[in-house]
Amino acid sequence: MFTVVSTNPLIWTMLFPLIGFLSLIFFFSDAKKKNIKIFTLIITSLTFISSLSLWITFCVSTSKFQFLFTYPLIPFFNINYIIGIDGISLFFIILSTFLINLCVLISWETPKFFIKEYFVCFLFLEFCLIQVFSVLDIVLFYIFFESVLIPMFLIIGIWGSRVRKIRAAFQFFLYTLIGSLFMLTAISFLYATKGTTDLIILCFTEFSFSMQLILWVLFFLGFAVKIPMIPVHIWLPEAHAEAPTAGSVILAGILLKLGGFGFLRFSLPLFPVASLYFSPLIFLLSLIAIVYGSLTTLRQIDLKKIIAYSSIAHMGFVTLGIFSLNINGIEGSIILMLSHGIISSAMFFCVGILYDRYNSRIIKYFTGLVQVMPIFCIFFMFFSFSNISFPGTSSFVGELLILAGLSSISLSLVFFSILGIIFSAGYAIWLLNRTSFGLLSINYVVSFQDISRREFFILLNLSFIVIWLGIYPNSFLNEINFSSLNLLKHLFLKN
Repeated sequence: MFTVVSTNPLIWTMLFPLIGFLSLIFFFSDAKKKNIKIFTLIITSLTFISSLSLWITFCVSTSKFQFLFTYPLIPFFNINYIIGIDGISLFFIILSTFLINLCVLISWETPKFFIKEYFVCFLFLEFCLIQVFSVLDIVLFYIFFESVLIPMFLIIGIWGSRVRKIRAAFQFFLYTLIGSLFMLTAISFLYATKGTTDLIILCFTEFSFSMQLILWVLFFLGFAVKIPMIPVHIWLPEAHAEAPTAGSVILAGILLKLGGFGFLRFSLPLFPVASLYFSPLIFLLSLIAIVYGSLTTLRQIDLKKIIAYSSIAHMGFVTLGIFSLNINGIEGSIILMLSHGIISSAMFFCVGILYDRYNSRIIKYFTGLVQVMPIFCIFFMFFSFSNISFPGTSSFVGELLILAGLSSISLSLVFFSILGIIFSAGYAIWLLNRTSFGLLSINYVVSFQDISRREFFILLNLSFIVIWLGIYPNSFLNEINFSSLNLLKHLFLKN
């Protein structure tokens, strides 16, 4: 047992944030503010390096789960702690550890109170996210899936930026919790009828058509809130608007991907007939999300809400790709989720930079920034164009693959999807023009300064990944390919 633990990099990737979480609680006091930040940065950096070792040692020529570890947790109820990753979950773990590490740097000057508790929340959040993307028991998946709510609820409710933060925190918590209760009902039914919660066993278990339909709907309600899909999206703009900058980065960069990951990990392999049956409904909801999200973005005046509503449109593309049920669509949706995790995080960080300097996010107060913050505007322009899938950026690869997948189903889907891309170009260029160019208020000369070295380092790293994924996507697709093909194999065998 000890040999397996010591040589399994997945276990170490999980242990680092857990050790950091427990150490901060018991061995640090609030008086050691600088020590807390340095210690948290060291822990998150070690976790990120450990997650990279997963990529380095990952075998791309197999679709099987790798770095498997099993421990009999509750033998009487046949519930085991099983972890392992495939090409789909690998990059979500790396994305989580990377963004949590950046969030520590983003929060270096903030918060001003409850500093230890703030970083405790992020370490606990990181531990839960790694578990969500690697655990292979559906009961434990549900536990960690819901545990993510606790630190995010505290981050929004305690360290949020405005008076409405308590309302936004409760809205976020209740929406996602109620949606997940339907999924808990489905998990309980699976355990009662099949006698196991092992995902690998359940993937090779046959379900009747009516049972698939019912269970698929229950799982769908849990995942749809997380993405979020129309009409259960109301919590997202409020949560983003009130969360601190690092909270918005995690919310957009990782938490919105939990629903898409759930569809790929559970809905498609467990209930393939129901996934095919309900795909027209998903296409309709996704197209509504793309058009509605884009048009709603155009009328927002809060910078954070602009990016939040654009995220709804982008996640509509993701669900289109997932339920296209072909290799291009599925791989494109994974790439687009990874891309959106980086680009939306960068956009929210840019908004956080402006908020730190001017204490406002209302767009009419930001004009002519290029005259006083030229370096900031270069980065902001780069990420704005990346957000509209400019060729050579990561989103372009994801959306191109999704459109290729949709073209084999219906050209009408392709047409309406391209309409969403046109809308996204409209609101992104409008936002860039309003903030960066035009007349400069005399107050800006005093109030604004360009980005610091710390902020430059964060944005440079995010820019590098966007270009890397956009120019050489095969470095990611090689790992994803076999797992995506295995997912399709389950779909066709059960259909």
